Amino acid sequence: MENIYDVARYTILAYEKQTGTRYDNSELKLQKLMYLIQRESFAFTGKPMFNENFEGWKHGPVIPSLRHFFEEDYRPITNEDEIKLTENDKYIINNVISQYGMYEPWYLANLTHNEISWQKSRKGLKEGQDGNTLLKIEDIKEDAKKIRLYDHIFDMYIDEFEDYDE
Repeated sequence: MENIYDVARYTILAYEKQTGTRYDNSELKLQKLMYLIQRESFAFTGKPMFNENFEGWKHGPVIPSLRHFFEEDYRPITNEDEIKLTENDKYIINNVISQYGMYEPWYLANLTHNEISWQKSRKGLKEGQDGNTLLKIEDIKEDAKKIRLYDHIFDMYIDEFEDYDE
């Protein structure tokens, strides 16, 4: 299981490498990318990438321990070798950045509002009402079953490969 701060730091590095721009320290965007990374990890491996729970906040899934990441815990990666992530984890993170990194934070927030896991965590709450119910792992796995797997290296969906066999 990967360290949540290493995943967040590598996510920012991957964003900067792929876009050629500096990450704007948007916590909202980071939180939504982290959810998409976790969902993608379930889709590819059937396992979570990190062992942190998401809460169903009004603007989408949030990991409370990353709430003040840029003010308290963030330090840029100066040497990629200092990050102890597997190649599979880096691959998944890069896939997510390729698919979602170009979107604005509020677009990603709205996108995560379509997730079953977030919707279930919001049951009984009015729109815009604060909440902190945990997203269930089983529900994130259900969300993962609905996605179409993407390969950032070949810039195509995996099911488009000629010899793709489930």
